[in-house]
Amino acid sequence: MKPSVWPVSETFAAEIGDLDLSQPLSEADWQMVEEAFRTYAVLVFPDQRISQQQHVDLALRFGPIDGSMVVDMTDAKSRIRADIADVSNLDWNGEIYAEDDRLRLFGHANRLWHTDSSFKKVPAKASLLFIRKIPPVGGHTEFADMRAAWDALPQARQKEIDGLVAMHSIAYSRQKMGFEMTAEENEVLPPVPQTLVRRHADSGRTSIYVASHAGEIDGMSEADGKALLAELLAFGTQRQFVYSHRWRANDLVIWDNRCTLHRGTTFDDKRWRRDAQRATVMDVAPTCEQEGIDAAAE
Repeated sequence: MKPSVWPVSETFAAEIGDLDLSQPLSEADWQMVEEAFRTYAVLVFPDQRISQQQHVDLALRFGPIDGSMVVDMTDAKSRIRADIADVSNLDWNGEIYAEDDRLRLFGHANRLWHTDSSFKKVPAKASLLFIRKIPPVGGHTEFADMRAAWDALPQARQKEIDGLVAMHSIAYSRQKMGFEMTAEENEVLPPVPQTLVRRHADSGRTSIYVASHAGEIDGMSEADGKALLAELLAFGTQRQFVYSHRWRANDLVIWDNRCTLHRGTTFDDKRWRRDAQRATVMDVAPTCEQEGIDAAAE
């Protein structure tokens, strides 16, 4: 049966039916996925049965793999391969994290609105999250369409923020949840500049590029920069821009980090297992380079 696209809304989020991702995609099927990804930015593939290798192979169709930064954390151990990020509540033995486990506390910041790897010089293009086991209640993922947010932003505000550069760091988002990175971890991932406004290379649409990883804006006082970042984050995550995904076991969801934000909602992570594995794909270049902004001159 030919694969089909079922939009959640006219331009944001869609379900893809009758496509078995454990099998190599034909060129026609891949073109369909690419077009849907360009249009809807969030794609849901229900009832998949894929191995870790098949997960990675699919991600490589979008671009080079962005390895998980968790492997660089102090005393980190993983139960899965290093080119897949384990965003579960499970330790390296497959057991639910102890309440005071450092990686459990680190992961709580995923409840904040963010875009993957914006704290890296070259951030993420796409993320492919596969859920093998879900809690019976809670643990949803919300996605915000930052293209629609840009379109709704008053033109005067668009002109004011276009060309601005924000500094992003994993330490900024973790501090907001009371988690402190070690000096060694911060040395591996120092703050990096990212443009505040992006033009999507594939769709041509413009979006706001902001996240909980953003902590300051070049050329602004700390107070003014944080106020602007908070304003844009609140504006872009209003209900009319958000799709909330209630997971089913064996869902694979792919999203475009260049024009969306996402966050996980809470669940009883000391009681229920949530086995979530994410393959992440790098963008083609730093955002400032793509926008023709000399970040060093900001």
